Formats: sequence, structure tokens, C-alpha cells
Amino acid sequence: MARLTFTGGIHPYDGKELSKDKPIQEMLPKGDLVYPLSQHIGAPAKPIVSKGDRVLAGQKIGEAAGFVSAAVHASVSGTVKGIEPRRTVTGEQVMSIIVENDGLYEDVGFYPVAPLEKLDKDEILQIIKDAGIVGMGGAGFPTHVKLSPRRPDKIQFVIVNCAECEPYLTSDYRRMKEEPERVIGGLKILLKLFDHAQGILAVEDNKPDCIKLLRQLCRDEKRISVRALKTKYPQGAERQLIYAVTGRKINSSMLPADAGCIVNNVDTVVAVYRAVVEGRPLMERIVTVSGDAIENPRNFRVRIGTSYKELVDGAGGFRTAPEKLICGGPMMGIGIFDLDVPVTKTSTALLAFSKDDVSAMEPGPCINCGRCVDVCPGRVVPSILADDAERFDEAAFLKHNGMECCECGCCSFICPAKRPLTQEIKSMRKIQLAKKKEAGGKSK
Repeated sequence: MARLTFTGGIHPYDGKELSKDKPIQEMLPKGDLVYPLSQHIGAPAKPIVSKGDRVLAGQKIGEAAGFVSAAVHASVSGTVKGIEPRRTVTGEQVMSIIVENDGLYEDVGFYPVAPLEKLDKDEILQIIKDAGIVGMGGAGFPTHVKLSPRRPDKIQFVIVNCAECEPYLTSDYRRMKEEPERVIGGLKILLKLFDHAQGILAVEDNKPDCIKLLRQLCRDEKRISVRALKTKYPQGAERQLIYAVTGRKINSSMLPADAGCIVNNVDTVVAVYRAVVEGRPLMERIVTVSGDAIENPRNFRVRIGTSYKELVDGAGGFRTAPEKLICGGPMMGIGIFDLDVPVTKTSTALLAFSKDDVSAMEPGPCINCGRCVDVCPGRVVPSILADDAERFDEAAFLKHNGMECCECGCCSFICPAKRPLTQEIKSMRKIQLAKKKEAGGKSK
């Protein structure tokens, strides 16, 4: 039987053996907690606390400022020290609520609104919104918005992205191993929103133990199946995942819902379960801390707002001084220079490497080998798009379908000339997206 996959892609060293066999470890923060009011796509949350207020874990401290926005909750008990700009992993200064941790971890008390079987669709969506849940695979799109397509009756597949194709990341793997009932339970909640949909748990076949476990637990679930995907990067990218499991294609002008699909990350689905069944807002997540410069790589259950420095300390510190720090995976993550930044809802990993191989590379001229085309999952020509971007030729960039790039990094990885193809294309895409957003705002 053919393994489910897509055209293109690469097979980088995955580094998962460093952390995948270690159970999730609870981490309680020691220092101040920093809660950026913008941890999601859309309008920043509005603070609803003031300096000097005492807060409890689970208390809403930032209110969604519109439909495409997300609430923010305290993850510890303590006192609000201030509301001021603080640096995040992107290097930006973002307005944030700072809470002095009192070390007591008192909470508001968590109780479900009602038993799941008594909740209707609108009530479930409201619980998800009130819990501040966003896409936790990195995008940060408010989940209640994603789960509110224009034609819910046309949704045929609700897909849980269990691929975890980024090298070194193992947080989703540990979540599936240790909390499979919550993963399946979260998917069952999502299926209550879409009467005609089938649920799919899409897992790369380098996780045979998870596939076996999930299939065993879903054996009596008529609306849920487990699909084994071919292990290949970027198998977990939304477009590639949808094509692999359904055969349906989407482009940059479409949403997954246009192809009858809803896609959510493992951690997001678990957050839905905990909100609806346990009454807990989104205030923690699983984060992988790994890389050859980390003394004891592993996965931590981390309270939102915890400093990245505490993550490193929890992993035993640095084995050797790192040349490169990355928030997220090595393919699509963000290079960072300061550990004094907070864990947010979209923080998947902190990686530390003893050598910065990319910075050491000397780009050369294109040799027209075509390897970037062979591996491109978007089926564009990265070398041409990078040339267009370097010349700032916007018309040519759009003519050559530059917006179909998913910024996965496959072309930069495979290029023998070491050209920063993805970086060039990404810069031009950002400009085009900003212009499109500006034009959309003026037309309203």
C-alpha cells in the first residue's frame, strides 16, 4: 500500500532521538511571568487588570479585542507588576502584562460549563474562545475562528496534524504517547461541530508506536481513522498534509475550509479538550528543549509566560556555549539572540546548537542544477523567485507564483550553492502580504 505523501520534500537529519524517549517533565516557573497581549494572529488582547492587582492561575487578564483575537490568562498566582512593552522571540517589543510569581500557584478553580453531551455547537465555540485557544503549531490563528467556516455543513474532514515533521521537535510525539485519550477526546469535540465530517489523526510513519496506540484506542470510533504518512519534511505543512490524506489541493488564495477541511495541531486539540471537558483555559503547553549544546534535552510542560532562560536551566544548562539559538524547528524557526523572552502559546521548541552552520556558509552563484525545483512542495521555481526578490521585481515575483511558496526552507537546504533562497522569497512575500492587507483595509 502506498504511503500517503506529497510531491517534493527532503529528508534532513531529524535529531529526535535526543528527547523523544524522555517523559514530559513538569516545570514550575521561579521568576516573573511575562504575558504578551499579542500571542496570536489578529488584534492584540486588551488588558483587564491593573498594576498592583493580585491574580490567580487561570484568571483572564487580557480580553479578546475582536472576533479575530484571543484572550490571555495568568498561568500563576501573583501580583501584576506592570503593563509595558517587552521583547518577544521575534525581536519586537510587544505590550505585555508582567506578573510577579508568588510561588503559591493558587488557581481560580476549574469546572466545565456543562457535561459535553449537553453543550450545543455555539456553546462549544464560546468555551474555546473564552479559553484563549489559538493554533499552537506556530501560526497562532484563533481556534474559534478556524472552527467557524462560512459553510460548516461542507466540512468533510477534520484533520489532526500529528506529523511533527520538523527536526528535533518531539513535543507532539510525547503528547500522543502520554495523553492519547485527550488527543482523541479533543478530536471528538471538534467533530461535534461538523455533522458531515470524518476525523483523521495523521501521523508520520516514524512514530509506529503512536500509530498503533491511537488505532487501538479508536477501533470503535466510526468517525475517526488513523492515517500513516510517509516520513518526509514538510509533511506537516497544511497544504501538503491535506493533499497527502485527502488528495485535495489548495493554493495561497484558498483556506483549508474551501477544500472541505479543518486542520489543527495536536497541542491545539488537547487544549480544546481541556477547555471543554475540564474547564481549563490555555495557560500551558509542551515545549521541546534540545540540540547538541543542551546538557539534558527533553520536553517540558511549561506555563505560558515562563522565561526561555528557565527552560535552559531546567534542561541542565548548556553543555557547551551555543553559536545558534532557535525558537521552533531548525527549518522554519526563528533565530534568537536573547533568552530573556517569554514562552507564548505558539512556542514549540528551544534549540541550541554548538555550531552555526548556516552563518558559516558562503553563498555562490546559481549553477542551474534544478534541485530546488525537485524538492519544492509548492511546485514553483525558487531560484527564479529569489532572483525576482533580489531585483525587487514585484511583477515578476507574482507572475512566477511567488505567493505559492510555503517558506518551508527545502530549497535553501538542498542548494549546493548555499543561496539563501527561502529568506529572499520570504522577504518579498512579506511585502506582498502587507500590501494586500493595506489594500483590504482601504477598501472597507
